[in-house]
Amino acid sequence: MPTLFSPLTIRSIQLKNRIVVSPMCQYSSQDGFSTDWHLVHLGSRAVGGAGLIIFEATGVSSEGRISPDDLGIWKDEHIEGLKRITSFIASQGSIAGIQLAHAGRKASTYSPWKGHTGISLEQGGWQTVAPSAIPFSENYPQPIALTDEGIQKVITDFKAAAVRALEAGFQVVEIHAAHGYLLHEFYSPLSNQRTDAYGGSFENRIRLLLEVIVGVQEVWPETYPLFVRISATDWTEGGWTSDDSVALAAILKTKGVDLIDCSTGGNVPRAKIPVGPGYQVEFAEQIKRETGILTGAVGMITTPEQAQGIIETEQADVVLLAREFLRDAYFPLTAAQELGYDVPWPIQYQRAKPALKIPVSKAD
Repeated sequence: MPTLFSPLTIRSIQLKNRIVVSPMCQYSSQDGFSTDWHLVHLGSRAVGGAGLIIFEATGVSSEGRISPDDLGIWKDEHIEGLKRITSFIASQGSIAGIQLAHAGRKASTYSPWKGHTGISLEQGGWQTVAPSAIPFSENYPQPIALTDEGIQKVITDFKAAAVRALEAGFQVVEIHAAHGYLLHEFYSPLSNQRTDAYGGSFENRIRLLLEVIVGVQEVWPETYPLFVRISATDWTEGGWTSDDSVALAAILKTKGVDLIDCSTGGNVPRAKIPVGPGYQVEFAEQIKRETGILTGAVGMITTPEQAQGIIETEQADVVLLAREFLRDAYFPLTAAQELGYDVPWPIQYQRAKPALKIPVSKAD
């Protein structure tokens, strides 16, 4: 069996393989509600054999959305539509996860195909918040610095969202602390210039993330996994570094976090990111090696051989694919065939199942 298709048990949940659908914003909601688009988009990846499907960045509050078109989980009315999707995913033998998110200073923007620039209050936008009153760029809204009361609301919102996620049938929660959104803004010195208990030192800057984790754990079952996505580096001098990420991961491991989803960047527009095949895998490998916590590798992972190599060489414990899953909803079935491994196909599709390829050994 290729290690890519070996099962992985995390707490009481077993993933049937190491292939994860990475959270991908669809910008296809109204007032946070899921739609038939989400059912078909996510459901087809379950039919395609993914072990875990993590829903897109889902707003824990209306003001925490990136855009007006974001998925949400800030009110009970959102639960029914989400449960319809998680039930279908479970029927296909996959696990449903959700990424709980607050966009911070990168909120109140148009969807990418509408311009992806800030929406003013006059245009229907909303007041954004951040650790410090520093906008992401000149095209983004001017945030206000969160007060102590505002910080407590953020924690409460994440906690309430986790309660709804459980009721909606999710078995994995991922806290979004990457890509320049609120929790990343707090731990990065590039965006956090506070002088109170949430700013300055490393310990202070990670405080909000730790408090969010505690809040979620108060309501999230111990039997279900808790992931955290981080940006392992800001790719900018004076910013968050890979060594900071190792230190944070070591702390998160002691706090009961099960897996670190290792992305990078997103906090400053000027960062020079060397995008290329597997360009973020090294961070997952470093964190796994130096802390022993489970990690996920994400970013330009596009082929079965590449994904298999990451798992086989223990650079990470799972691979998260985004764009490749947009190109091929059935990537796991394709990968199994390419790697010469027989996996079950949906009974409705079995008549189209091709013969297995016989992998050519390197010796040949």
